[in-house]
Amino acid sequence: MAATNEILSILLFLCLISQGYGFCSYKDLTVNVEKSGAQIKGKPEWVVTITNNCTCVQMDVQLNCKGFKTVEQIDPSILSVSGDVCLVVNNGNPIYKDPIIFKYAWDKKFPLNPIQSQIACS
Repeated sequence: MAATNEILSILLFLCLISQGYGFCSYKDLTVNVEKSGAQIKGKPEWVVTITNNCTCVQMDVQLNCKGFKTVEQIDPSILSVSGDVCLVVNNGNPIYKDPIIFKYAWDKKFPLNPIQSQIACS
């Protein structure tokens, strides 16, 4: 009986550890937007850095792009804009620890908050 309780306790402990280690969400993405100091067609240029702070990779990352505009072309293999949603394409690759960086030019800074992603832990 004591051995059974000990085994169950160990299994419960391992389950809790594995869930805590792999539990991530789109909220583990940090989007930083800063002025580059350059001007593009009379508009300030902004540098966007998206960082995955999760131990797991994140795919199909979507950002809130409501009202997003730019006079600087963004490579569609990096970011695809569709209405109020931006998909971080990253050339079809998931986002690991290396940040994704792109630039846009407009009068104001857009927050570009993450709203969804798919998590893949191995």
